[in-house]
Amino acid sequence: MKIPQQHYRCPLGRLQPQVTDLEVIKQSGWRDQHILVVSPDDDRLDWTERELLRRIGERLYGTKGASHG
Repeated sequence: MKIPQQHYRCPLGRLQPQVTDLEVIKQSGWRDQHILVVSPDDDRLDWTERELLRRIGERLYGTKGASHG
């Protein structure tokens, strides 16, 4: 009778980070909560879309060098 060998499972294996697909998280955020996460440098956008995003970001959050206070 053959008994299969038990493979030793290292307890540190649980501590290794899970690889997360950020695009899936962005998609579910948009579909579930209407939260849009997009970079104005995204190659899928044309110039007018990137410019629109830049203007919205600056209007809501200010320019890159501006300080709050």
